[in-house]
Amino acid sequence: MRAPNASLKTKISSHFDVESIRADFPILDIKVSDKPLVYLDNAASSQMPQAVIDRLVRYQTEQHANIHRAVHYLSEVATREYHQARCTLQQFINAKEEREVIFTSGTTDAINLVMHGYGRKFLQAHDEIILTTLEHHSNIVPWQMLAKEKGIKIRVVPINDHGELDIDAYKNLFNSRTKFVGLIHVSNALGTINPIKEMIDFAHQRDVPVLIDGAQAAPHMVIDVQDLDCDFYTFSAHKMCGPTGIGILYGKAALLEVMQPFKGGGDMITSVTFEETIYNEIPHKFEAGTPPIAAAIGFGAAIDYLAGIGIDRIGQYEGELLDYATESINAIPGVKIIGTAQHKTAVVSFVVDGIHPHDIGTILNQEGIAVRTGHHCAQPVMQRFDVPATSRASFAFYNKKTEIDALVAGIRTVQNIFL
Repeated sequence: MRAPNASLKTKISSHFDVESIRADFPILDIKVSDKPLVYLDNAASSQMPQAVIDRLVRYQTEQHANIHRAVHYLSEVATREYHQARCTLQQFINAKEEREVIFTSGTTDAINLVMHGYGRKFLQAHDEIILTTLEHHSNIVPWQMLAKEKGIKIRVVPINDHGELDIDAYKNLFNSRTKFVGLIHVSNALGTINPIKEMIDFAHQRDVPVLIDGAQAAPHMVIDVQDLDCDFYTFSAHKMCGPTGIGILYGKAALLEVMQPFKGGGDMITSVTFEETIYNEIPHKFEAGTPPIAAAIGFGAAIDYLAGIGIDRIGQYEGELLDYATESINAIPGVKIIGTAQHKTAVVSFVVDGIHPHDIGTILNQEGIAVRTGHHCAQPVMQRFDVPATSRASFAFYNKKTEIDALVAGIRTVQNIFL
């Protein structure tokens, strides 16, 4: 067995107080099968720090009311806090205007909003949409629905054996019928970081709008939508130390203004008669009904928590964990990492010779180790690598090297049981 690089141990322990950070996450103290929890399923959902839990409790115990619909004290407080959460998200992604941030139930909901609000209004028969092999199902299925409804063609960017997009092939897919591009920023299945700025620039040279699925990018790197110049960007709170059921759609104001609403109901209108409805201004036009007020406020608290640590520092530390994990897992005979892109976030998908990923996950769970097994809602990726599924370990800034050592020991235990 090849020993992990000693320099990685030094780097990980020298500049990042992971033990202090772990103390912020009460769930990390629990035991599974009488063993300490090793939580390595962060690409699915990250854990929540006490600061966010406390903020949710404070809202529910001191500030809860419906927003925008009353002049009493609690409603005014809740409305103010909800608005502040939107401003926090605006600053986090450097959106030009606060009204460009739409609260949704998550990334999937945001993509569907764009499909209905933009795609159904502006795309027509024989138009073409470009997606990539790396897409999560949430950025495939809605566009397939639209394609079937309208007679639109979907064209797909291939990937190489490392799990990287073929950028030349991407450029060659464009023609006069190309009307929309949907790109994942970071692959949830492989961790590949795509060169989206270059891809956005190329699309814009041809006047084609671009939606970015940033669910796996926003937790790990600085997002500047003005610098990227993307038309739409989406991500979810539950992968960023926040609550489930809340996410955002960023959209350029000029596009949001001409889009049709996805959902109809209260609060997304200026006036309603049985003859006509006049829609509200953005962002309210896309937030029908009572919004997830508590979740939005919790999302803002999660962003404040991450910003307090520093997204750059988080990304650097997680990169060191990725290097250590990659080297450690590569040293296990009979184990192969799927997805070896040069630029990755802290995700390691792997297969073990002769053992199904579900069996791997089951045995690791008995060791207190939580990983994700399956196709990760990215079946085209699995088909590309000719595997039915992988085991995926995904790291967050509260993970540590000893947990990677536990994962390696757990994989060896799996091999000892099955082989």
